[in-house]
Amino acid sequence: MMPRMFPRPVLSVMVFGVWIALNNASSLAHYILALILAVGLPILTQRFWPEPPSRIKLLPAIRLFGVVLWDIMIASMDVAKRVLGPLDKIKPAFIEVPLDMQNPYVGTLLASIVSLTPGTVSIDIDRSRWVLQVHALNVEDAEALIQSVKIRYEQPLKEIFSC
Repeated sequence: MMPRMFPRPVLSVMVFGVWIALNNASSLAHYILALILAVGLPILTQRFWPEPPSRIKLLPAIRLFGVVLWDIMIASMDVAKRVLGPLDKIKPAFIEVPLDMQNPYVGTLLASIVSLTPGTVSIDIDRSRWVLQVHALNVEDAEALIQSVKIRYEQPLKEIFSC
């Protein structure tokens, strides 16, 4: 019964907490509505969520988290420098990153990581060719950017989720 009522318990807790925080009110009605949303939204959206892999490796996940945080800080400074500097120095481009994995859940995580890093946005994962399509604010060397995504993010994700 519990898995059916709370198919995504973390999501339920987050929805409840965010609803209460956003309303900035502590009436019984807000708590009841938050509870209804926390239970109802995960149930209503359950069929849209891919099944996460059953096991993850914690140490590589912690390392990847550190790499992503570092890359976000460095990319933030780089993007600020480029946007505040001469705009003719910016070389935007669309690139395609061929993926070595074919797991929709892990591919979505990779696309999210790329989008979190300032200066890059994931556009789509072409599942017929397993290619991540990315728009980058500044591309000096497309092949170097592709290899960076594969080495810094895709390989650790493959290790974390054993795929």
